[in-house]
Amino acid sequence: MPSINPLSALSNIGAATDSQSTIATSFDTFLTLLTTQLQNQNPLEPLDANEFTQQLVQFSEVEQTIKSNENLESLLKLQAATAVTNSVSYIGKTVELSEATQELTNNSASWPIEAANSSDKATFTVSDADGNVVFSEQKAISSGSSEYTWDGRTNTGSIAPKGNYSLSISAKNSEGVTIDTNVATREGTVTGIDMSSDTLYLLIGDDKVKIENVSSIKQGTVN
Repeated sequence: MPSINPLSALSNIGAATDSQSTIATSFDTFLTLLTTQLQNQNPLEPLDANEFTQQLVQFSEVEQTIKSNENLESLLKLQAATAVTNSVSYIGKTVELSEATQELTNNSASWPIEAANSSDKATFTVSDADGNVVFSEQKAISSGSSEYTWDGRTNTGSIAPKGNYSLSISAKNSEGVTIDTNVATREGTVTGIDMSSDTLYLLIGDDKVKIENVSSIKQGTVN
């Protein structure tokens, strides 16, 4: 399920308010037309009761829409304020970052990886944000720390759209025994937050990190 970005929602509140004003104007126009219709109806052929009831129902639906917009606007403001408050609490804490999810930028994404032993046939699988496999290949993996880079091409040869992608690895040695492999994690101390875009970022040194990449939080700073 796609996540809801509170900062993006907050930035769109002005647009929601404009829409609310339009609905309110339509509401007033509807009331004026209905009143005029009642005042000028033919006494010998009064307004059909069923038609009048339908118009009243429409009148009520418009009123409910205005109230719903007002409530939604309040919820968006509350959600955005909560997101900012929660992110501030990270400052001064040491966080462990999972690098399993990376953003595909300029048709490239890289992951730091670790393997207990080398393997000639490790399987690298790249999945999109919904968990769908978009690319997989077999290649050698070295013992220790290294880096895997994906050129953004899918299994069909097309270029994947910009977005977040995750990497998983499986490998076996020549005897068929599974080798311990994983996408590396790292630690850092949060020094601030960045709200300059629609996405909230934690500042760790010169890096900007998405909150969803945090896998654990500890008190204090990295020694």
